[in-house]
Amino acid sequence: MIQHVREKFSCRACEAITQPPAPSHAIARGRAGPKLLAHILFSKYGLHLPLNRQSTTYGREGIDLDVSTLADWVGAAAATLMPLNDVIRTHVFAAERIHADDTTVPVLAKDKTRTGRLWTYVRDDRPFGGPDPPAAVFFYSRDRGGEHPEQHLARYAGLMQADAYAGFNRLYEANRKPGPIIEAACWAHGRRNNAAERELRAVAMGRKNWTFAGSDEGGRRAAAIYTLIATAKLNDIDPQAWLADVLARLPDHPAKRIHELMPWNWRRKITAAEAA
Repeated sequence: MIQHVREKFSCRACEAITQPPAPSHAIARGRAGPKLLAHILFSKYGLHLPLNRQSTTYGREGIDLDVSTLADWVGAAAATLMPLNDVIRTHVFAAERIHADDTTVPVLAKDKTRTGRLWTYVRDDRPFGGPDPPAAVFFYSRDRGGEHPEQHLARYAGLMQADAYAGFNRLYEANRKPGPIIEAACWAHGRRNNAAERELRAVAMGRKNWTFAGSDEGGRRAAAIYTLIATAKLNDIDPQAWLADVLARLPDHPAKRIHELMPWNWRRKITAAEAA
């Protein structure tokens, strides 16, 4: 536990009172520090440990953290980190070629679960010697309707490697605006070596442990955090260490310099610091 002591000083002449400002919180009005938040996020979405199990683990250490509290922190952290998601999304869809795929995710309903979808689009030209950093962006939808990839890819034009899902067909039309997406058919489901297929393995493993998303909002939250963790891994950095550092710096970081916090730039900074 970290305590901040902020002494108050008063002027005897004018009775004005001054006090140092409080340090910024990783999440608004939150008492959890950035390292604890990063541990919770990575444990849930990187190590597939549900919040109820995390709550039990903390309880064995004498720390009372209710599941609802952990869920609130996850939601607040996801909202705080959203500017990073926006930059990653822009970076992915600026590529000349991307990889696309989707998978099911159970979502809690009134009497049973229903089937939602998690979609991923991956930019990774490393096998072709491309110099740009890799990244993956995830989206959640209530179903598998073709309108969802059309919305995700509304501003993208280029080559896309994907399976034969019929919902992609309108994207390949020659008169599409801002331009056609060139279909690169693949055998990903048979060969298992497609980039999007690899990134969805974390979802397939995770849903065996956390069983279902609690709501549509929970599905969108999962997509946001999967985006961050997957992109960190693609850039060969520790997702938990990166999330902890970003959560600590983001509240006071200038918005116009958000690119400095991206995984590929963060790795270069850490490497330079270690060398020094």
